[in-house]
Amino acid sequence: MTVETQKETLGFQTEVKQLLHLMIHSMYSNKEIFLRELISNASDASDKLRFEAIAQPELLESDPELRIRLSADETAKTLTIEDNGIGMTRAEVIENLGTIAKSGTAAFMQQLSGDQQKDASLIGQFGVGFYSAFIVADKVEVFTRRAGADAEEGVHWESAGEGEFSIATINKPERGTRIVLHLKAAESEFADGWRLRNIVKKYSDHISLPIELPKQHMGDDKDQPVEVEWESVNRASALWTRPRTEVTDEEYQEFFKHVAHDFENPLSWSHNKVEGKLEYTSLLYVPGRAPFDLYQREAPRGLKLYVQRVFIMDDAEQFLPLYLRFIKGVVDSNDLSLNVSREILQKDPAIDSMKSALTKRVLDMLEKLAKKKQEEYATFWKEFGSVLKEGPAEDFANREKIAALLRFASTAQTDDSEVVGLDAYIERMVEGQDKIYYLTGERYSQVKNSPHLEIFRKKGIEVLLLTDRIDEWLMSHLNEYQGKQFVDIARGDLDLGQLEGDEDKQAQEEAAKAKQDLVKRIQEVLKDGVEEVKVSHRLTDSPAVLVINEDGMGMQMRKILEATGQKAPDSKPILEINTSHPLLEKLDAEQDEARFADLTHILFDQAALAAGESLQDPGSYVRRLNALLVELSR
Repeated sequence: MTVETQKETLGFQTEVKQLLHLMIHSMYSNKEIFLRELISNASDASDKLRFEAIAQPELLESDPELRIRLSADETAKTLTIEDNGIGMTRAEVIENLGTIAKSGTAAFMQQLSGDQQKDASLIGQFGVGFYSAFIVADKVEVFTRRAGADAEEGVHWESAGEGEFSIATINKPERGTRIVLHLKAAESEFADGWRLRNIVKKYSDHISLPIELPKQHMGDDKDQPVEVEWESVNRASALWTRPRTEVTDEEYQEFFKHVAHDFENPLSWSHNKVEGKLEYTSLLYVPGRAPFDLYQREAPRGLKLYVQRVFIMDDAEQFLPLYLRFIKGVVDSNDLSLNVSREILQKDPAIDSMKSALTKRVLDMLEKLAKKKQEEYATFWKEFGSVLKEGPAEDFANREKIAALLRFASTAQTDDSEVVGLDAYIERMVEGQDKIYYLTGERYSQVKNSPHLEIFRKKGIEVLLLTDRIDEWLMSHLNEYQGKQFVDIARGDLDLGQLEGDEDKQAQEEAAKAKQDLVKRIQEVLKDGVEEVKVSHRLTDSPAVLVINEDGMGMQMRKILEATGQKAPDSKPILEINTSHPLLEKLDAEQDEARFADLTHILFDQAALAAGESLQDPGSYVRRLNALLVELSR
């Protein structure tokens, strides 16, 4: 009988209580995955021991052969998962099994929707697979001892998953962790050896150390105890070390779920072995769903790093740029030292070479996905498009390749759910067009009805509509594509080049000359609010439009700066007027200077509203508009 000391009962962290409830109810339809999660955790524990033992071989004690063992007792209705990996101390047990020791817990919980399928996926992405044990068990016990600790420093953790757990100190001669699941009455199938073998083959065949189940033989004397002989039921070889032709799609998919702690299949993967000056193998995956902390740039990210099949570290971020932080997978090098550290990785020139090659491989994988599996790429873009937009600023060498992967709404589509790539845009260019035109704004409904589009609609020119918060910043780093310059149609003088005929240009010059006096009157009224007033040639239906100075800052960038507490530089817009519009003709004829000023302010404020700007003095705008409405109603 195990003697327990220092026993205490503690409460779960609030988020764990919620998680346990969701885990049991959201994932019940796929309950067998609990075993995959517990085996995956056991594998990680063995990987960590193998790494620490490089510097401290004594941690292996007298048991150097790492393994995972499953055993079931049909009579007692228990299932035991045991590993001889790194194990845990008492403090680590409390931290790992009593709390969700990750940043962003609150944000994670807020994303849980109550939709079972969606919540199951989120739970998996958060990496809390241990709690899946409560799907099939009404009580879970954990017996563990940290490698290198004394036998009397063992720990016994126990919980029924209902809000609290007990923890005690025990004597545990062998290192590692043993998890005992007391199965619910309806879950006795998981105490059957053949059922367990099938689950292991289905989900965990890729695990690189043996997963053993007992093969029982009776002795000659029936009074003798049952002799237990263990046999491995998985392939027990690292999947990435096998030739691609020998790995099935199902095996690749299950391995992704293991390394990414995900419950959904990946959209794509790339398995590659490099030989030559550098020798390494990579297996890279594009997930099907974004994790909840994708936009926390400081969140853990990166690939699992192995050196000569020995696990070195999780989240090795040195092998891919930040804008590809959503990529999951492993890289296994033959050239790095087994005692490599994060600091060494940052200084090793070989890492730069590997990073460049792996980045290109990911971009090639995305390009292939975009060309051959458009539906899957649409899913990728919805989940990760905003992060990929960080690429042109961070990765100059691959700017053109990244640009080819970008997708935007445009005036050629019926709504913002339809997007177009730059290659398709160029194919649709009208004769004589040599620029890529775009317009930024806060909302799709705002930009699709913008006055800036009027001349483009008239001439049948497609315009990209950019409403993502990052888009203006993106375009400041993306000047051209395929030799064609990007042009913001709301910025500076609009030059349509060959798309404007000589007659158009002559008419514009004549209109500007004929309305010089009107321009001066409006300029005088708005002198404190605008940089300049001009006669517009981009308007066909609207009376006026606001234009940003060529070097000015757009609204998106202003709001990003303001959100971070920074002050945006002062700048004034340019007001362009459509002198052929009836309102401008009426304004030109107005002799009462006070009324002229009121109408001019209304015109300016309406142009600001159409641009998505907030009015500086909305009260005055309402007063002037009401006065005009009263006058018209007489």
